[in-house]
Amino acid sequence: CYEAGPDGFWLHRYLTAHGVENYVVDSASIEVNRRARRAKTDHLDVGKLVTMLIRFDAGDQRVWSVVHVPDPQVEDRRHLHRQLATLKADRTRHRNRIQGLLATQGIRLPVKGDFLEQLAGVRLWDGSPLPEGLRTRLEQEYAALQFTEEQIRTLEAQRRQIIRTSDDPLIQQVRRLMALRAIGENIAWVLVMELFGWRDFRNRRQVGGLSGLAPVPHQSGEEEREQGISKASQALIRAIAVELAWCWLRYQPESALSQWYWQRFGNGSKRQRKIGIVALARKLLIALWRYLTFGEVPAGARMKA
Repeated sequence: CYEAGPDGFWLHRYLTAHGVENYVVDSASIEVNRRARRAKTDHLDVGKLVTMLIRFDAGDQRVWSVVHVPDPQVEDRRHLHRQLATLKADRTRHRNRIQGLLATQGIRLPVKGDFLEQLAGVRLWDGSPLPEGLRTRLEQEYAALQFTEEQIRTLEAQRRQIIRTSDDPLIQQVRRLMALRAIGENIAWVLVMELFGWRDFRNRRQVGGLSGLAPVPHQSGEEEREQGISKASQALIRAIAVELAWCWLRYQPESALSQWYWQRFGNGSKRQRKIGIVALARKLLIALWRYLTFGEVPAGARMKA
């Protein structure tokens, strides 16, 4: 066994191909000493892993969480939307850097298609032109922004083409999700490629647990409180689920889930509504899992024309 981390799954595939039974373990699920200061070395970690492997092989299935290793083809499909997310973050950084550089000179200039033409006529507070070094850096940042936006448009067009023409079962699931109002191609693509497409969920608890939206109670004696959600999954899945929940309230107001949200949290404070949207996101993921697996359309949901 080894802990899931930067090495990915190539080592697991290598060992399996050579006849070695291997487990990839979620490092966050490994038991640790709860003392404020505990010894930690590679030697101690290896001994701990061996001990827990013996317990797991003896039948103690809850000693840790074993990572479900995806097929190489399924893993390869993640690159498109993850690259898109990276490029969109880069686009935001380029825009913020341009506006920040201009702000150091007391200048506000919208970053649009005619940015370079407007930049040529910009003057400082005393009427002098922009310094040469600053102008050069702004032009380079704008060129990088244009290149990034072109890459985003190319990848989005590639994704739309795949959705229209591919007969892959995963792409068919994407099209089924897109048939529901409030779900666009980005949300449908990420949910299928990261969550629904290659995992066999047996019940709704597994869906909620893997999404990281499951509640974490704390009960000891007379003390009992909630610690919030587990956040056990990727942040991307939780962000997409919360975004979908807000879209669902807007475009599916007559659905049973929207009615449940407004009855339960509609009259609450802003904080309570935010807590409620996380609960709605979890319920939505479970409803979409049932929709893809059993064909059960969420109660009261409307399909696109």
